[in-house]
Amino acid sequence: MHLIAALTFLLALPNMAFAQDVDPLGQYQWHNRPLVIFADTPDDPRFRHQMEMLAITPDELESRDVVILTDTDPDADGPLRQTLHPRDFMLVLIGKDGTVALRKPFPWSVRELSRAIDKMPMRQEELRQNGNQ
Repeated sequence: MHLIAALTFLLALPNMAFAQDVDPLGQYQWHNRPLVIFADTPDDPRFRHQMEMLAITPDELESRDVVILTDTDPDADGPLRQTLHPRDFMLVLIGKDGTVALRKPFPWSVRELSRAIDKMPMRQEELRQNGNQ
């Protein structure tokens, strides 16, 4: 019986690797909150402004398990673009459960992002478990 289970697992490995390639955000699920920032070029003033705002207080986002991902090359049509379908500049916040929590077509401050994250049910639970609420 164990041999059959082991063979089934080995046969499933290629499919598991393929599924991981299809979901570029899967590696963050249940561990981090990806913040994905899209622009058509790294010289987009909105993109530059967003990155400047994020650099001011990175510890606020780090304490909320935020991982920042960027894509400024629409011609490459990478996996993040295929998954999230941005138009022009876009900021997308993904919850730890893998769902899109927020989409904005303009830059947001760390304060606004922190407030949005702190309202999420999973973040509320984290705060309760850490005795911060």
